[in-house]
Amino acid sequence: VQLQASGGGLVQPGGSLRLSCAASGRIFSVNCMGWYRQTPGKQRELVATVTSSNTNYADSVKGRFTISRDNAKNTIYLQMNSLKPEDTAVYYCNGEFFTGGNWPGDDYWGRGTQVTVSS
Repeated sequence: VQLQASGGGLVQPGGSLRLSCAASGRIFSVNCMGWYRQTPGKQRELVATVTSSNTNYADSVKGRFTISRDNAKNTIYLQMNSLKPEDTAVYYCNGEFFTGGNWPGDDYWGRGTQVTVSS
């Protein structure tokens, strides 16, 4: 399974960005997909996840970020509004997929995309 993320960039405080992550490959089912972020010297942290039945957000992004999922395309999106300088990080796409091997599935990571919030 390959995860291709896009949509990062430079934005001013208060601005918006939309990240996309498309999963491709031998995918029988998608258990969960989500976004994590990491800054230098810190551990990677959860931003938001989405399953077939619910969404989950870090407290720091609740009310500002929205995660959504297009099941037909195996793609997730992260709409980021009211961005703050502390949102600056490399954002990584993650997913757990059943590919016919281990049950319920295996974990995959995409390459990160840089989000910089600065004036």
